[in-house]
Amino acid sequence: MQTHSEEIRGYLYAVLAFGFWGLIPIYFKLLSHVGAGEVLAHRIIGSVVLLYAMILFSKQMGQFKLLIRDLSKLKYLVLSALLVSLNWLVFIWAVSHNMIAESSLGYYINPLVNFALGIIVFKDRPSFWQKIAIALAIAAIVYQLVTLGTLPIVSLVLAFSFAFYGLIRKKVNLPAMTGLYVETLILFPIALLYFVYLVLTDQNAFVLPLDRTSWILLLAGVVTVVPLLWFNAATTRISLIHIGFFQYIGPSISFLLAIFVYDEVLLPEKLTTFVLIWIALAIFSLDAYFKKRR
Repeated sequence: MQTHSEEIRGYLYAVLAFGFWGLIPIYFKLLSHVGAGEVLAHRIIGSVVLLYAMILFSKQMGQFKLLIRDLSKLKYLVLSALLVSLNWLVFIWAVSHNMIAESSLGYYINPLVNFALGIIVFKDRPSFWQKIAIALAIAAIVYQLVTLGTLPIVSLVLAFSFAFYGLIRKKVNLPAMTGLYVETLILFPIALLYFVYLVLTDQNAFVLPLDRTSWILLLAGVVTVVPLLWFNAATTRISLIHIGFFQYIGPSISFLLAIFVYDEVLLPEKLTTFVLIWIALAIFSLDAYFKKRR
């Protein structure tokens, strides 16, 4: 039975995880002078090294060996690896191109995309208020298209890539650490080859002896894996409905960073898009909360 102290710890881990993800643009902003491809390569390589050590320490190597023999799950992990790398690459690129606000919009949209996929794939039956929330999200995107003549491409790529990533991970149903290790291991040869190419063509930002940029790049694996561990610790202690509320911490912090720290310009039309998405999320979340209470 879950104790009150364990539940409190779960809330703390959730705040740490989503708070960290909200602040992570600061890290990537420090690397805005480095190509997004190289930053991604370091994120993959660093994650492989760190996750290997952690899987050894937590005695999950047997679980890993069973997984890599299971071709039915591996084929899905290849696809999920490509999706998560696309998500990471677009996010890194967006931060370095002063589009933190637009990337935060993607993570606001993501829960609504998840729900829409649930309707399409798992035949979930939406309530009246959930239909209203989805309609408002679509209206927000159409509004921006009509008023600005552009779709929020970065937001949509981030929202949909992460939603489909979550869908695949739900299908294979693996522990987060082992699954992420296999995904990064699949991407590892590509990342390593790309880094070697950068070195051979003298385009690498990572150098020896280590300078400031190289030290920051060495932390790429840590900033990827640590919040995931906090997230895992939270999900084992508190309900998913509470996790759902906490997940808005991340994009909210990123949005505030974009406007008040990095002085990104937010056009009135874009702000209207945000407001419509926020209203949709409020309706969606409150409906889920009252359903849970009943």
